[in-house]
Amino acid sequence: MRLNSKKYLYILGICVSTIANAQSNSSSPYSAFGLGALRGDQLPQYRSMGGLSTGVRSLGGYSNINVANPAAYSNIHLSTFDIGAYMNRTILEKDGKSEGSGNFALNHINFAIPLSQQSAFSFGLMPFSDMGYNYSTPTSFGNADTTIANKAFAGEGGISKAYIGYGIQFGKHFSVGANISYLFGTLNNISGIEFPNQIGTTNSRIEHKREIHGFNYDLGVQYHTLLNKNTLLTLGYTNSLNTNLTSTASEIVTRISSNVSEGTINSVLDSVRSYSGKEETIKLPMRQSFGFSINRADKWLLGADIRYAKWSDYKDGSLLDDQTKFEDSYGASIGGQWTPDITSIKYWNAVDYRFGLRYDKTYLNLNGQNIKDMALSVGLGLPIRADRTLLAYYKINLSAEVGQRGTLSNNLVKERYFNFTVSFMLNDRWFQRYKYD
Repeated sequence: MRLNSKKYLYILGICVSTIANAQSNSSSPYSAFGLGALRGDQLPQYRSMGGLSTGVRSLGGYSNINVANPAAYSNIHLSTFDIGAYMNRTILEKDGKSEGSGNFALNHINFAIPLSQQSAFSFGLMPFSDMGYNYSTPTSFGNADTTIANKAFAGEGGISKAYIGYGIQFGKHFSVGANISYLFGTLNNISGIEFPNQIGTTNSRIEHKREIHGFNYDLGVQYHTLLNKNTLLTLGYTNSLNTNLTSTASEIVTRISSNVSEGTINSVLDSVRSYSGKEETIKLPMRQSFGFSINRADKWLLGADIRYAKWSDYKDGSLLDDQTKFEDSYGASIGGQWTPDITSIKYWNAVDYRFGLRYDKTYLNLNGQNIKDMALSVGLGLPIRADRTLLAYYKINLSAEVGQRGTLSNNLVKERYFNFTVSFMLNDRWFQRYKYD
C-alpha cells in the first residue's frame, strides 16, 4: 500500500484536532451532572450489537479494534485503521411539550498494529463524555409571589480520551490486555436568574468552568476455547480502575442587563466576583464488566454483557443539588451478528447484519427518581471489495440506535434519542518489507 505520507499526515492531523476540540455532541439535560453523558468505548460495529464487546474476540472475517476489552487486541493479525463520524437527534418531552435538536461531529480515530501472531497494540482518540444542555424553569419571589423570574441553565463541552493499549495471548486459551488513557477536556456550566419583562431589574449569571485532565487505566482478560471445529466460546472480563483526575476550576459571577425575552441571558454589565486556577480532585469509580460470546466462524455471533460501576464513590469539587445523588450503576446488553455467506459473489450475502438491546440504570437519582436508559440498535457491515492477493480489506460500518432516557415522573424530562454512527475500516499489511515492489 502506497500513501503520500505528507498529505496523509496532514489529513490525519485535521481529524485528530477536530475530535479533540469538539465542543459537544449532546443535547441532554441529564448531561449537566458529573462529567456529562458518558459515551463508552465501543466502535460502531459493537455499538450496533447493543454495546456487546467484553466477550467478543473476533467479529466476522476482519480484524476489528475492540477498545472496550484490550485482551482482544491479541487477535488482530492485520494493521487496522478505523475512523468514524457521529450524528445525534434528541427530542425532549415535559408537561405535554416537546422540543428537538441535533448534533454532528467526527467521532473517533483508531489504529491497531500486530507485533506478532499473538500480540498487537492499539492507539487512538475517542470521546469519553459530552455535555450539552440549555433550559430554564420559572420561579417567583416575594411574600405574595408577585415577582416572576426564570432560572436559566446551560452547559457545553466534553472530555476526550487518548489511549494506547497492548494485548497478548498466553498459551491456547488466555489473552490479557491493558489500555493507558489520558483524559482531557473542558466542561462549562452556566446558571443565572433573569427577570423577563421587568425593566430596571438586574439579572445575574454564574459561569463555572473546569479544565479536566488525568490518566485512567483499563484491564482486560479473555478465555477462549473451541466448542467444536468451527465454533468459538469466549468469556471476558474488564476492569477500569478507580483513578483521580485533576480539575482546574474558574468561576465568574456577573450582573447582566434585564431582558424582554424568556429563556436567555443577556450581555454582561459588570463582574461581582471571580476566581481562577483552583485545583480540585475528581475521583473516578471502578467500572467492571463481564461478558461472553459464541461465534460460528464467519457466520454468526451471539453474546451478552453485564456491567457494574460503583458511582457512589464518585467525588469532585462541584456542588450538586441536594436532591441529586450519585448511585452505583448497572446494566446489560445482548446482541449478535449474522453474515449469510462471506464468500458469496452476491453482495448482500456478504454483508454483516447486526442487532442488539441495551438497558442501564444510570448513576443519576434526581428528585428521588432513578434515571434509566434503554435502547434498541441495529447495524450493517458493508464490505468494499479489495485486492485479496495483498490481504487488503475495506469495510463501512453503520450503527443506528433508538433509545429513551429519563421519565416524566417527579417533574423530570423524558428524552428520546436517535444516534447514528458511520465508520470506515481498513485492514492492510503495513510495515512489512516486500522483496519485490
